[in-house]
Formats: sequence, structure tokens, C-alpha cells
Amino acid sequence: MKLYTCSNCQNLLYFENTVCLSCMLSTGFQADSLSMVSLLLLPDGTYTDVNNSDSKFRYCANYGFGTCNWLVNAGYSDEYCIACELNRTIPDLSNEQNRLRWNKIEIAKHRLIFSLLRLGLPVSVKKEKEDNGLVFDFLADEPEGERVTTGHDAGIITLNIEEADDDVRMRNLMNLGERYRTLLGHFRHEIGHYYWDLLIADKNPLQEFRRIFGDEREDYSKSLESYYNYGAPANWMENYISPYATAHAWEDWAETWSHYLHMMDTLETAYSFGLRVKPRALIEESVKASIHEDPYQISDFNQIMQLWLPLCFAVNSLNRSMGHQDFYPFVISRPVVEKLAFIHLLLPKPPTS
Repeated sequence: MKLYTCSNCQNLLYFENTVCLSCMLSTGFQADSLSMVSLLLLPDGTYTDVNNSDSKFRYCANYGFGTCNWLVNAGYSDEYCIACELNRTIPDLSNEQNRLRWNKIEIAKHRLIFSLLRLGLPVSVKKEKEDNGLVFDFLADEPEGERVTTGHDAGIITLNIEEADDDVRMRNLMNLGERYRTLLGHFRHEIGHYYWDLLIADKNPLQEFRRIFGDEREDYSKSLESYYNYGAPANWMENYISPYATAHAWEDWAETWSHYLHMMDTLETAYSFGLRVKPRALIEESVKASIHEDPYQISDFNQIMQLWLPLCFAVNSLNRSMGHQDFYPFVISRPVVEKLAFIHLLLPKPPTS
């Protein structure tokens, strides 16, 4: 994630800010330029960029619910921003608990969409059953109905909104023996399935995918049944990023994809802050890093790893000092590096920011 500042007074902003707490101007995110804009209110109720009077914006319609700070060009008829227009189903907002859940869900989803745009990936709304677009269904379990399962199916990403409840999510983490479970992690995993269909299925990279990840033509249902019955093999860390990645080639891809997004977004944040890892102890060079290059402009994935591992060691150490679990509780083996590098080379190179 980039580091944003108010374009009026240069005060630091969080990605979700709707107002600069220094100069008190309204702020909004402009997806076309991936920029945060400080705004002046116009008499007609629209806004203009404080540094560009020719611009004219409206907030996304979901701004009124406190779930979105993205902007829409006032000359467009669109009611929603590019992130919110992907919502096909949202929770019943007459329920206050659902409103709180939805707010958390949208924070995570907007960060996902930022990453996709940052990577130059196609993001479009699914309008017909057969098209390649994307939509989100945020659903709650019905008292007497079938339980909602989080997952992906042909461009439709379903999320059980109870995952926004910290206690439920942590209980699921413990029950499933997971090391990491967040709303953003769910989104990054499920969107991986979507982009597998767009980037790999029946396309040139398919044979290389099968060499690295395995054959996706193996029976998916039987593979998952076997995983849930018997778990991952004891030596799973030698070849996979997580136990669940062992279930099937598709799950290995989605788990690896989500970790790729974790790495790139976090490294961009570290780069934006000019972070440097230089332990005072006389230790080997492999745990030193100066993150002075935008990770999205690094073509050699080995360089990404040379930045990522020291950063994780440092932040894991900080977390332990606060009594928290590790920031990144995973081991990246050489086969996993090859999988991550495959994704890195597959994705379009974004423009220099």
C-alpha cells in the first residue's frame, strides 16, 4: 500500500481517511490515478481537487454508510465506485450488527481492489452468467437454512459475514489449525481462484502451472474430502506455503497467490516509509535490507525475497516484544519461491508510480 498525504497540507493519511485531521479538508480516493485527493465542496454538492479546479467528483453512494471513501467522476452516471459496484449482495443493514460487519468487510475488500488495480489486473463487473466479470455476495447464515460457505464460483465470490466477527474468525482459525485468518486474507485467496480462470485456464501458462503446482484436473471434491479427513502430509512445509495448499493444485495456487499479494502490499508500505532493517548485532547479510525500491518495479523475484525475509524477521521480533503472535508465521521453501516467482512473472507490469 502506498503512503498517502493530504495534497493541501501534506499531513499523513490512512487509506480509509475521509478527512484530513490537520487542515480538516475532505479526502477521497481516486481509483483511476490510485491517488488520495483533498477536496473542496462546491455549491452544487460535488467536490473538486484542491489542486485541480477542473476536476469534479462525487463520493461513492456507500460513503453515506461510512464504508467507502472512493470517488466517482461527477460527469459519469455511475452511483458506485469501481470497488462498490462489484457488490451483488450486501447484508441486511437494518441489523446494526450486520452494518458493523459490512464496514469491516468493505475495508478489507477496498484494500484488495487497490492491490488488483496496482498490479494492472482487469477488474470488471459480472453482468451476465457467461461473462468474465466479478461480483461479491456477502451473506449470513439463515436460522434454519444451509450454512453459507465462503468461496469462489465462476466470478462470484461469496463471504459468510460472520468472518467479520473476531471471535468467530479466531475460533475457525483454531478449529482448522490455521496460522493466519483475516478478512483480507479470505479475499486475496478467493480472488486467486478468479484470476486462475482469467490468466491460466486454457491459456499458454497452463503447462508451466501444472509443472510447478500440479495437475488441476485431479478430482477437486475427492481431493478436498481427503484433505479434511486426513490433513496435510507431515512434510508439507517442504513444498507448500500452508497445509491447505496441499489439498489440490487450485488451492495451492490460491494460497500462494494470496501470499504474493501479502508480500507486495506490505513491501510497498515498507518502501513508502523508507524502512531499513540493519540489526546492530554483527550478523549475516541475509537479515539486512534497505527497502529503497518500489517492489512493483522489481522484475527479479529473488530481490523481492531478499527484502521480504529481513522485514518479516524484524516485524516478527517486534510483535513478540508486544506479546503478539508472529506478524508472518510462515516458512517459505525453495519450491514455494518458484511458485511465487511464477505469479510475479505472469502478472502485468504496472506503470511507474
